[in-house]
Amino acid sequence: MTDPLLPSRHVSVWIHRPADVVYAYAADPRHLPAWAAGLAGATIEPDGDAWATDSPMGRVRIAYVRRNDLGVLDHVVTVPSGESFYNPMRVVPGEAAQPDICEVVFTVRRRPGMTDESYASDVLAVAADLVTLKERLERD
Repeated sequence: MTDPLLPSRHVSVWIHRPADVVYAYAADPRHLPAWAAGLAGATIEPDGDAWATDSPMGRVRIAYVRRNDLGVLDHVVTVPSGESFYNPMRVVPGEAAQPDICEVVFTVRRRPGMTDESYASDVLAVAADLVTLKERLERD
Protein backbone atom coordinates (compact mmCIF):
# COMPACT_ATOMS: atom_id res chain seq x y z
CA MET A 1 0.00 0.00 0.00
CA THR A 2 1.29 3.46 -0.93
CA ASP A 3 1.50 6.08 1.82
CA PRO A 4 -1.24 8.62 0.98
CA LEU A 5 0.58 11.35 2.89
CA LEU A 6 2.90 13.26 0.64
CA PRO A 7 5.47 15.71 2.00
CA SER A 8 4.80 19.37 2.59
CA ARG A 9 7.25 22.26 2.85
CA HIS A 10 6.51 25.35 4.90
CA VAL A 11 7.98 28.35 3.12
CA SER A 12 8.05 31.60 5.04
CA VAL A 13 9.27 35.16 5.02
CA TRP A 14 9.38 37.81 7.73
CA ILE A 15 7.89 41.16 6.73
CA HIS A 16 8.59 44.40 8.58
CA ARG A 17 4.96 45.51 8.63
CA PRO A 18 2.15 44.84 11.11
CA ALA A 19 0.30 41.56 10.59
CA ASP A 20 -3.04 43.27 9.99
CA VAL A 21 -1.55 45.40 7.19
CA VAL A 22 0.04 42.37 5.52
CA TYR A 23 -3.14 40.34 5.92
CA ALA A 24 -5.33 43.08 4.43
CA TYR A 25 -3.05 43.36 1.40
CA ALA A 26 -2.57 39.63 0.80
CA ALA A 27 -6.27 38.86 1.40
CA ASP A 28 -7.25 41.06 -1.54
CA PRO A 29 -6.96 38.84 -4.65
CA ARG A 30 -6.69 41.93 -6.85
CA HIS A 31 -3.15 42.34 -5.47
CA LEU A 32 -2.02 38.86 -6.60
CA PRO A 33 -0.59 40.05 -9.95
CA ALA A 34 1.73 42.40 -8.03
CA TRP A 35 3.44 39.60 -6.09
CA ALA A 36 2.53 36.18 -7.55
CA ALA A 37 4.73 35.74 -10.63
CA GLY A 38 2.37 33.23 -12.27
CA LEU A 39 -0.29 35.94 -12.41
CA ALA A 40 1.88 38.93 -13.28
CA GLY A 41 -0.04 41.34 -15.45
CA ALA A 42 -3.29 39.40 -15.09
CA THR A 43 -6.65 40.91 -14.29
CA ILE A 44 -8.40 39.30 -11.32
CA GLU A 45 -12.18 39.35 -11.62
CA PRO A 46 -14.95 38.40 -9.20
CA ASP A 47 -16.48 35.00 -10.01
CA GLY A 48 -19.36 34.29 -7.63
CA ASP A 49 -17.86 33.68 -4.20
CA ALA A 50 -14.36 33.40 -5.69
CA TRP A 51 -12.06 35.16 -8.16
CA ALA A 52 -10.98 34.19 -11.67
CA THR A 53 -8.09 35.10 -13.92
CA ASP A 54 -6.14 33.96 -16.93
CA SER A 55 -2.84 32.26 -16.16
CA PRO A 56 -0.16 30.48 -18.20
CA MET A 57 -2.17 27.24 -17.70
CA GLY A 58 -5.47 28.84 -18.76
CA ARG A 59 -8.38 30.25 -16.79
CA VAL A 60 -8.07 29.58 -13.05
CA ARG A 61 -10.45 30.17 -10.19
CA ILE A 62 -9.22 31.17 -6.72
CA ALA A 63 -11.45 30.80 -3.68
CA TYR A 64 -10.18 32.21 -0.37
CA VAL A 65 -11.50 31.38 3.07
CA ARG A 66 -13.62 34.12 4.59
CA ARG A 67 -11.76 37.06 6.03
CA ASN A 68 -10.87 36.42 9.63
CA ASP A 69 -8.93 37.77 12.61
CA LEU A 70 -6.54 34.82 12.74
CA GLY A 71 -4.44 35.61 9.66
CA VAL A 72 -5.69 32.59 7.72
CA LEU A 73 -5.36 33.05 3.94
CA ASP A 74 -6.02 29.47 2.85
CA HIS A 75 -7.27 29.26 -0.71
CA VAL A 76 -8.28 26.71 -3.31
CA VAL A 77 -7.05 27.10 -6.87
CA THR A 78 -9.09 25.33 -9.53
CA VAL A 79 -7.29 24.84 -12.86
CA PRO A 80 -8.87 24.44 -16.33
CA SER A 81 -9.01 20.63 -15.99
CA GLY A 82 -11.33 21.09 -13.01
CA GLU A 83 -8.73 19.81 -10.56
CA SER A 84 -8.51 21.84 -7.34
CA PHE A 85 -5.54 22.44 -5.08
CA TYR A 86 -5.83 23.52 -1.43
CA ASN A 87 -3.11 25.96 -0.37
CA PRO A 88 -2.67 26.66 3.36
CA MET A 89 -1.34 30.16 4.03
CA ARG A 90 -1.02 32.24 7.22
CA VAL A 91 0.04 35.68 8.38
CA VAL A 92 1.49 35.18 11.85
CA PRO A 93 2.09 38.23 14.07
CA GLY A 94 5.50 38.78 15.62
CA GLU A 95 5.99 38.72 19.36
CA ALA A 96 4.25 41.34 21.51
CA ALA A 97 7.54 43.25 21.74
CA GLN A 98 7.67 43.38 17.92
CA PRO A 99 4.19 44.44 16.74
CA ASP A 100 5.50 45.81 13.45
CA ILE A 101 6.71 42.52 11.99
CA CYS A 102 5.00 39.31 10.98
CA GLU A 103 5.75 36.03 9.27
CA VAL A 104 3.91 34.84 6.19
CA VAL A 105 3.85 31.05 5.91
CA PHE A 106 2.75 29.16 2.80
CA THR A 107 2.55 25.37 2.86
CA VAL A 108 3.58 23.81 -0.45
CA ARG A 109 2.08 20.35 -0.72
CA ARG A 110 3.47 17.75 -3.04
CA ARG A 111 0.77 16.36 -5.31
CA PRO A 112 0.54 12.72 -6.40
CA GLY A 113 2.68 12.01 -9.43
CA MET A 114 4.76 15.17 -9.01
CA THR A 115 8.45 14.70 -9.77
CA ASP A 116 11.15 15.81 -7.34
CA GLU A 117 12.16 18.52 -9.83
CA SER A 118 8.61 19.82 -10.24
CA TYR A 119 8.04 19.91 -6.49
CA ALA A 120 11.35 21.71 -5.91
CA SER A 121 10.38 24.19 -8.62
CA ASP A 122 7.04 24.87 -6.90
CA VAL A 123 8.79 25.45 -3.57
CA LEU A 124 11.24 27.88 -5.17
CA ALA A 125 8.42 29.72 -6.99
CA VAL A 126 6.48 30.18 -3.74
CA ALA A 127 9.62 31.39 -1.96
CA ALA A 128 10.24 33.94 -4.71
CA ASP A 129 6.62 35.11 -4.58
CA LEU A 130 6.85 35.62 -0.81
CA VAL A 131 10.04 37.66 -1.23
CA THR A 132 8.22 39.81 -3.78
CA LEU A 133 5.32 40.23 -1.33
CA LYS A 134 7.81 41.28 1.36
CA GLU A 135 9.54 43.77 -0.94
CA ARG A 136 6.24 45.21 -2.10
CA LEU A 137 4.90 45.71 1.42
CA GLU A 138 8.13 47.05 2.91
CA ARG A 139 8.51 49.53 0.05
CA ASP A 140 4.99 50.97 0.32
